[in-house]
Amino acid sequence: MSDKHPIIAVTGMAGAGLSTVRHAFKDLFARHSVNPAIVHGDGFRRYTDRQFAALLEEARSSNRRISWFGPECNHFPELEQFFQTYAETGSGVVREYAHNDTRAATLNVKAGEFTPWKPLQSGSDLLFYEGQHGGVIANTWTRRQVDSRHFPPEIDRRVGKQGIDVAQHVDLLIGVVPAINLEWIQKIHRDCAKGVCSPEDSLETILRRMDDYIHYIVPQFGLTDINIQRMPLVDTSNPFVARDVPTPDESVLIIHFRDRKRHDFPALLRRIPGSRMTRPTTMLVPGGELRLALSVICGPLVEEMMEKQNALRVA
Repeated sequence: MSDKHPIIAVTGMAGAGLSTVRHAFKDLFARHSVNPAIVHGDGFRRYTDRQFAALLEEARSSNRRISWFGPECNHFPELEQFFQTYAETGSGVVREYAHNDTRAATLNVKAGEFTPWKPLQSGSDLLFYEGQHGGVIANTWTRRQVDSRHFPPEIDRRVGKQGIDVAQHVDLLIGVVPAINLEWIQKIHRDCAKGVCSPEDSLETILRRMDDYIHYIVPQFGLTDINIQRMPLVDTSNPFVARDVPTPDESVLIIHFRDRKRHDFPALLRRIPGSRMTRPTTMLVPGGELRLALSVICGPLVEEMMEKQNALRVA
């Protein structure tokens, strides 16, 4: 964590509203004259899609399970090092991945390839990361928001080598995740719409990556400062026969706040139509209000980051 070079990480699953979150933050940054360095998690994958497909065939022949979620297919140490370096210096080494021809033309590489690793452009006010591993830990505990009273060195001694702890470097960690059945519906429909695979193939993918999902994705949502879970208001009890994906208006958002002292809940409720508190740290918001909710909730937090940063620059 760093007042001088803060990091905002949005971690979550495709279909949960990540694109809406990205656009909401871009609007928020523009409104507050913030110059962000925007980094996508795909750049820290270990393989291209083509390489992963070949690796998957090899794994299937040996009855071994791999997925995009776990350490075998991602550069976790490099991601943690990048976050640490940015927090210390405002820079770091990154690369990008070209998913399609349009993105490839922008990055000047072939579609399905990575750019070379290179230093992040200097001069940013903060880092904005979007991907699946912005709060990943690969150990039994995390230093995130742990102070000296918890005796981190003693915990290190007891549990052995600390392992990967990306979360400890993040100043504002936001989780975006749909209910599990909704996530599966979206996965099946997204793959089939692209002609990538059949519903049966999607089911195989869901089962194959479940172990990594439980160990490397789910724990992040217990570390978030703000967690946004999309819950459907229509029947999704059998995701494998669902004919369509519930729309935002057919869902609600369950927003959980880690530290209630950082938020003015009466003001938030006045500004977000249809919202209400269900617990002291949990807010219910209509599904179509995600972009507005993020702007209202995160605006004051970004302002606070910039005030602390400006105070350090003046000093």
